[in-house]
Amino acid sequence: MPERSTHPVTLFTGQWADLPLEQVAERAAAWGYDGLEIACSAEHLDVWRAAEDDAYLKERVEVLDRHGLKVWALSNHLAGQAVCDDPIDFRHQAILRPRVWGDGEGEGVRQRAAEELKLTAKVARKLGVDVITGFTGSKIWPYVAMFPPVPAHVIDAGYEDFAARWNPILDVFDDEGVRYAHEVHPGEIAYDYWTCVRALEAVDGREAFGFNWDPSHMMWQGVDPVAFIVDFADRIVHVDCKDTRLRPGNGRAGVLGSHLPWGDPRRGWDFVSTGHGDVPWEDAFRALRHVGYSGPISVEWEDAGMEREHGAREAQEFVRSLLWELPTASFDTAFSSNAD
Repeated sequence: MPERSTHPVTLFTGQWADLPLEQVAERAAAWGYDGLEIACSAEHLDVWRAAEDDAYLKERVEVLDRHGLKVWALSNHLAGQAVCDDPIDFRHQAILRPRVWGDGEGEGVRQRAAEELKLTAKVARKLGVDVITGFTGSKIWPYVAMFPPVPAHVIDAGYEDFAARWNPILDVFDDEGVRYAHEVHPGEIAYDYWTCVRALEAVDGREAFGFNWDPSHMMWQGVDPVAFIVDFADRIVHVDCKDTRLRPGNGRAGVLGSHLPWGDPRRGWDFVSTGHGDVPWEDAFRALRHVGYSGPISVEWEDAGMEREHGAREAQEFVRSLLWELPTASFDTAFSSNAD
């Protein structure tokens, strides 16, 4: 029988921000998780305070210790979103800490968000954490439809803006020995395959910038999440497991979701609990082993149609069922066939 994988299985706390970290930790331990991917939001972790107050950071660690949990990654998706976004508006006020939002003036918000990302790297190093997951924001996302026509120089300027704003942040990441795992996601500078290529080119392929492999947003865009692992093998620095179900085409539901709320059956796709959707999980885990990924496997649980405590427990069990050391010979053959 093959040996059990040593990948720790963690729970992303972003969808549990309504509960204090103590309660999330207690539940995660009871469900069998090894640790938490801690979101730097709500009460879970305030990096401004953690950077200045070692006693506060020690108290956060003690919460994990009480429940036998560890932390391998922090998440700062929310502040990351504000680094490049234009415009900055009511949407950002709803997700940012008051210290970052300030008076709401756009450039000031972007600068304070960047400062929070730098502090997150410093706090991660204090915790012995090597990866921070998150978003980048994008100055050019509003132009994704490319109509009215958008000149090429505007798109070029968007990538230049990304590089100008993120290189100083990544300098701090380099200093702290931490990597940023950008989640490939609509609304970001890198949201699909070719935009990931261009984002890497914009920062000259620097080591500190990698990807958080989350297949959910790739699936509905038609991006092959398994091929992504193979092609960006040296950039996969964290894994989030979130599933997507693509509803059968009926001539009405489009991939953009029609501004319909999550869970609405008229949507063409939706998030579902891991293992209940269309992500090719076994092929993906074979690919992760094939490329030598050795980090944590984090469950980002989201399903508008399932009670979350049941779903989070079930997702942990499903992920563990995939963590046996699978042979890779058949993967090579299967991937070559699919690529053709």
